[in-house]
Amino acid sequence: MHIVLFDKAEWRIGLYPLALTRPVADLRVGILTIAEKWAKRLQASHSFFTEDYLQEKYPLGQLHGDILLVRGNCCPDGRLADAVHALQTGEALLLGDEFIALRTVPEALQGAGHPVLADYSPKHYQHPVVMVNHPEDIFLQNGEQIALDFDLLTAGRQSAALSDSNHFIGSRFFAEEGAQAECSTFNSTRGPIYLGRNSEVWEGSLIRGAFALGENSQVKMGTRIYSNVSVGPYSRVGGELNTCVIWGRSAKGHDGYLGSSVLGEGCNWGADTNNSNLKNNYKSVRLYDYKQAGYRDTGLQFCGMIMADHVRCAINTAFNTGTVVGVGASVYHPGMPPTFIPDFSWGSAEGFSGYRLEKLFETLESVYERRGMHFDDVEKRLLVAVFEQTRKYRDYQ
Repeated sequence: MHIVLFDKAEWRIGLYPLALTRPVADLRVGILTIAEKWAKRLQASHSFFTEDYLQEKYPLGQLHGDILLVRGNCCPDGRLADAVHALQTGEALLLGDEFIALRTVPEALQGAGHPVLADYSPKHYQHPVVMVNHPEDIFLQNGEQIALDFDLLTAGRQSAALSDSNHFIGSRFFAEEGAQAECSTFNSTRGPIYLGRNSEVWEGSLIRGAFALGENSQVKMGTRIYSNVSVGPYSRVGGELNTCVIWGRSAKGHDGYLGSSVLGEGCNWGADTNNSNLKNNYKSVRLYDYKQAGYRDTGLQFCGMIMADHVRCAINTAFNTGTVVGVGASVYHPGMPPTFIPDFSWGSAEGFSGYRLEKLFETLESVYERRGMHFDDVEKRLLVAVFEQTRKYRDYQ
């Protein structure tokens, strides 16, 4: 059996700018990405059925036998995974009128591009399902998803031992092989704490669960992590973090506050950069919505920022409540920039202009080289496609 995580345009645009550079199922919520959750729960390989410009980087697997076509913005728990696994060929699982999954054959993904739901026998699911429809859903669901992923990843396993210089409060703690920590406090009474393989927590850090640290990531000295925080692989964090998700391969390594927020891949925060997550008048926060090409009321009192992949900001940048920063943007001067910075923009609080792709590519080549990676033509073609797709949002007048 093979899982194919399915994208649909209406799900994708609601999650821009985060989903501009990846399938929806490659978004991280909790410890794992949505795709990794399904693969782990169903003990199966997975691939993506997504937009043409993403398909080269996220290819559809070699399909044979039955496949499970699964909605890409849906986070599974054990009960939902069991219901999907129980589907027979030609059956579809529905939540009301909403498609969740179907079991089909490879030929159904040919021709028109996706199966016709009416051709499948419906099975109705009667329990709540976690859907990621908007960027803020990622940080809102993060604590619960850390707990579910923690149980999934650690069941029946023994944590690696850490130095006795640390102080542990509560018992929901797990460290993978190679994880290290010294002279830090871990409080898992409010939620589990998970340290990935070869991760490090440096001296003097104060960490309250739920918290997840990805493999080969680092928490710097004196960091304060309050709860509901996920830091993906190959990242470095410091300062204060609260209710936020960092996809991975990003650096927020200095003092400064990050809260009620989502950061994509390959981002770099300058020292003493902060974001606000609460308006002075305590009213609900609005976020820029690509589908509306305008601002949407989230209904949330606490909502910080959404930052897409490959964004950099200068020291002492102050991001206002409800800021959205698009793919590849660069904020090069301290101050408070606008609450929507379009993709591939370059500038400061005083104004923005278009970021030339060749200049961005030069920077990314250096960034990738520093991380032992290669910025190849596949990445370039993907970003060129995103650049063209987002051109209409770059109105600087």
